[in-house]
Amino acid sequence: MLLISPAFHGYWKAISDALKFRGHEVHPHCYDAPNGLSGKVQNKLIHELPVALQWHGLREAASVRAVRALDRVQPDVILVIKGDQLTDTWWSAAEKSGAARVLWLYDELERMSYSPERLRELGPVVSYSKRDVEALRLAGVQAAHVPDAHDSLMEFTPKPIKGLSFIGARYPRREELLRAVAVEGIDVVAFGREWSRSLWDIARTRRFRGAGFPSGGDVPRAEYYGIMAGSSAALNMHGDGHDFSMRTFEAPGVGGLSLIDKPEVERYYDVGTETLVYSGAEDVVDIMRRAELDSVWSQSIRDAGRRKTLAKHTFVHRVAEIEQLWG
Repeated sequence: MLLISPAFHGYWKAISDALKFRGHEVHPHCYDAPNGLSGKVQNKLIHELPVALQWHGLREAASVRAVRALDRVQPDVILVIKGDQLTDTWWSAAEKSGAARVLWLYDELERMSYSPERLRELGPVVSYSKRDVEALRLAGVQAAHVPDAHDSLMEFTPKPIKGLSFIGARYPRREELLRAVAVEGIDVVAFGREWSRSLWDIARTRRFRGAGFPSGGDVPRAEYYGIMAGSSAALNMHGDGHDFSMRTFEAPGVGGLSLIDKPEVERYYDVGTETLVYSGAEDVVDIMRRAELDSVWSQSIRDAGRRKTLAKHTFVHRVAEIEQLWG
């Protein structure tokens, strides 16, 4: 199997490990990770500029590298993760290879350059977004809903942190909620380059004002798994995404006390015994105070959430679902 993926937070490795666990011979290739400083600059230009401003030559170069991996591996199956930055050079070669193919989307369609017409040609498609899957099916695309997941195969070490932890982008609504919680005397710590007070992160994000509570920079996945596991509670506050983020499954998966802002999470977890839902800062403060006073209660939720995750919501489970599309 050839796994073609962006390097994004190392999730390619979570998927690769799950495929190997399922018995596949996997050859991963990160199409946006050329070596050296120039490669990092290219990756930034490809992913962080609007599509209209991206240099086609960079996308073409990434596609040529992917084709070389295809020629080297000669796979029976190709699993492409996202792949919207790859050009027809890649897709034509993948089609000519005769390998079975599945396209796995972890982002919303409006954030990518695919059209429904194009996805009819590239399918079958799986997406984390139920809304997108419904729209694709109406457009005649072979599409299936596969939620995000927890990487149960990655080793991590819990990092004791007193209080509420948050890992993610510094959006105004998130900062407002975390400030409101901190004002009530709850310890709060946030991680991510936009929260960071290091001079390098301040220079590149232009976030000159601190959030008013402790913060750190970007952390690798193994480290933020440890942060969620070792925190008094882990906050999951969604942005404008359609559906449930990786953190929905990762926080309970590592044994964290998971606080999430979407009551629809009952689709996956029993609210109140396996995960907790909040609607604002007042709810978060109440939960934090109860967790501080009643460790038996909070530990029971941690244990139950972890059991549910390991039983139903790992990348191994998701890969087993996707196998049906090429089997």
